[in-house]
Amino acid sequence: MMQQIAKDVYHIPLLPKNSINCYIIEGVLIDSGIRASFNKISECIKKVPIYSHALTHAHADHQGSSDKICNHFNVPLYCHEKEVLRTESGFVTKDYPSNKNIIARFQQKYWAGQGHKVSHTLKENDTLGNFKVIETPGHSEGHISFFREQDGILIIGDAATNMNLLTTIQGLHLPPSIFTSNRDENINSLFKLSKLNPQIICFGHGPILYNKNKTFEKFVEKL
Repeated sequence: MMQQIAKDVYHIPLLPKNSINCYIIEGVLIDSGIRASFNKISECIKKVPIYSHALTHAHADHQGSSDKICNHFNVPLYCHEKEVLRTESGFVTKDYPSNKNIIARFQQKYWAGQGHKVSHTLKENDTLGNFKVIETPGHSEGHISFFREQDGILIIGDAATNMNLLTTIQGLHLPPSIFTSNRDENINSLFKLSKLNPQIICFGHGPILYNKNKTFEKFVEKL
């Protein structure tokens, strides 16, 4: 079920064990899971209304319900300019290192949603309410994160995961190579994020990390 984790910040786990997550931050829906996530997200939006929808990146498990949500709730869609083509076309696996493997074909057929027109693009230092946009390319070319400095909340998308995607065991990992455009660039983005002193880290995959012991920074330093 949806859980409030800070002022105007809500976590919506879309699959068991937080395997896929989305968030509402100050009235903005961040990511939308897979195509089948629409009903669950809609029920949450009825409780916590949104005025816009933004993507960390346009992979199938992050944009799957975007078209339906934007149409149903009449809200605009935002993403980085380098994510626009996939966001608007709905062909969201095209930048995978191997977009013809069986997993990519499965995601495109069963998880990905229809493309939707992007109303506005986001870039470094843009703001959504009190959240600042941080460009964090690597997992995808136009991947972005969102950071609220006043309380250290970081929405990290898939720059890292907090679970092993095969075993679902909790723990920090780089995103899988088969879905990541540029591993080295992804690691550089994580170093950038680690310097922000994040206190609460929200992932696209895995449970929320309360970073009291600098767990995230220690993970990044080992990279």
